[in-house]
Amino acid sequence: MSVTIDIAGLPPERISVVPSPLAELGMALHALSEPGHHPQLQGWATAVSTRLDPGLADRLCEADFLWRTTFSDVFAPFAGIPGGRAQPGATLAEELDQLDELTDEQFVHAALEFTCQLRYYDTDVPGPLDDPELRRRSLELAAARGAVQERVTLRLLEDPPAVRAWFRQLMLDCDEAFFADTWARLQPQLAADARHKTELLRRKGLGEALASLSGAVSLDEGAGLITVDKLLVGHTATGDGGLVLVPTSLGWPHVMVLHRYGWQPTITYPASGPRPQAPSVEQLTRRMEALAHPVRMRLCRHLARAEHTTSELADAHGMSAPEISRHLAVLKKAGLITSGRRGRYVQHQLDLSAVARLGSDFIEGVLR
Repeated sequence: MSVTIDIAGLPPERISVVPSPLAELGMALHALSEPGHHPQLQGWATAVSTRLDPGLADRLCEADFLWRTTFSDVFAPFAGIPGGRAQPGATLAEELDQLDELTDEQFVHAALEFTCQLRYYDTDVPGPLDDPELRRRSLELAAARGAVQERVTLRLLEDPPAVRAWFRQLMLDCDEAFFADTWARLQPQLAADARHKTELLRRKGLGEALASLSGAVSLDEGAGLITVDKLLVGHTATGDGGLVLVPTSLGWPHVMVLHRYGWQPTITYPASGPRPQAPSVEQLTRRMEALAHPVRMRLCRHLARAEHTTSELADAHGMSAPEISRHLAVLKKAGLITSGRRGRYVQHQLDLSAVARLGSDFIEGVLR
């Protein structure tokens, strides 16, 4: 599973690396509402939450469907501007002005992607303002999430301009309350990361630049295809537009791909320095399947304690050496055991560090 971006014919000058204050504000709001996703930000989130005005906190609860469950594209309005070549504004005010350039249909369609049902995300379908069935379904899904969200969704469908104005004022109030200070601290490092990636793009090419974003991002130059390893399937293309890479200091472990139909493709990536990369979705699946078999779990019990040969394991488990070898091959392919020769014997041992990382690797994989 992955999200792909067709960049066939895309010239280098239409690839931009640009920080976005509005996107970073969205990340900040997500971190405040889902602190479990970002344990490294716990101190910051606690400090902000404790001094937040109760009235503002209540308003944030009303709108948290825009950033809690999924990260709404209303935080990347530049991508929806016709032509597909706009870039994020330098200030929050500039990006909120870009938000005003979106049509009501664009704003409402983007705002109501608040569930895991994104099957129409990258296809050309009417939005809830035009499609009565989608409108009904949006209200039904909102009702399942509570009266507050149902009320806001109904307002959004009945009076989009009023909700747009409400959202704009909410973002400005967040800026005054806490985000201006946060952005002043983060903006220099994001700008530095953008310069570094731009230079890497110029000197080493797009493949090297994408590889530096995350181990989840790769380029097939021959096919003109960018692949982002994620637990979902999606596709978009740059066409006559461009590609924007947006660094974030608050977003790790998320690597997000804006692949909405008709919008400019955008990759938002963590820019807080190198971190251990989680295995790919395929590798993670292979590891979990390898450990799910009862025989292999019993083998791991022995291999966790000491090195053992195939013959020793066969004797201990009452199985033939070829049967044990097949199970060891599965564990080895999954990267869960190591093998080394000692004289005439090959000994195997469980890679405890790889197994210990499975929990965090799984969390990072599903959040990515």
